[in-house]
Order: sequence, then C-alpha cells, then structure tokens
Amino acid sequence: MTGKILTIVLILTAVIGGAAMYYLQVYAFYNEVTPTPGQDVILVPVDGGAPQAIPYSGFQAIDADSSPIRYRACFQTDLTIEAARATFIEMPDQSPRTAPGWFDCFDAEALGGELEAGTATTFLSHKNIEYGVDRIVALTSDGRGYAWHELNNCGEKAYDGTVVGEECPPLPQR
Repeated sequence: MTGKILTIVLILTAVIGGAAMYYLQVYAFYNEVTPTPGQDVILVPVDGGAPQAIPYSGFQAIDADSSPIRYRACFQTDLTIEAARATFIEMPDQSPRTAPGWFDCFDAEALGGELEAGTATTFLSHKNIEYGVDRIVALTSDGRGYAWHELNNCGEKAYDGTVVGEECPPLPQR
C-alpha cells in the first residue's frame, strides 16, 4: 500500500513539475512590447551612419527579461527589399528563431522558407542591443517584416566560454 501511494505521489509530482516548466518556458516570462512609433523598426545604413527608422504599421512584439534572445516582432512595411538593399546593411545567412506558438504572427519555419527561396532578406537593425546580441530584421517581398535577436560572434564566444578576442568590446561588469 505504501509503495502505491509513493508511486502516485511521484507521478503527480512529475506531471505537475512538467506542466509548470512548460508554462514557465512558453508563457510566463514573455511580455507584450508597447509600440514606440518611429523607434520600433530601425535599420543600419550601409554608410555606417546612425540607424534609421523605416515606415511600418501593425507592429506586434514580445520580449522577456529572462533572456536577451527572446525578442520577436512582426509588422507590415511599404519599404521594398530592393530599396532596403540599396540603403541598409544586409545580414546574410540568418535564420529566424522560433516564437511561442501563441505568438502566431511570427512563423519562423515559413520565414525560413522565404529566406531560402529569396523572397525575404535580412538586415541589421541594431548592433549589440545587449552585449553580444544583434537585432535582425527580415523583409519579405509582399511587405511583411519580422525582427528577432541573434547572438553575434562576440556573444557566441562570451556565452560558450571561449576567450573573447580584441575585436569584441569589453564584457559588461556583473
């Protein structure tokens, strides 16, 4: 009898712990980002000048304080890929990070397919928005836009324990 009760307690603890972990990873830490017109979607010009805002509408974004790479955003824009390529820094070979299923405007798999097919292009939005993390913006040929955070070379080195070289800025003090 004691063995059955202990087994039930262990199973219930595992189920409750698993459900809690799922909730914490998928829902708990995300916050909706309040749009700031003219500042939410910026791109870095090819000439190295200050980032410039691009026209956009329908901005939706989520972020979390628990990780610098949880940011995801969706929007619409009139800026064409060709016009953006002529003016802003492209970021080739970028793959979007998946978003929680409930944030349905950001479909990383579909966007990845568009990037492979050449109907979408990625651009640098903000270098080192947090140490070692860049904001990437993808524009599609049909006027949709997406943004997410991606580790840059310095971030990959800092987070995997490799010695950060001279080309990286100093690590922030903790």
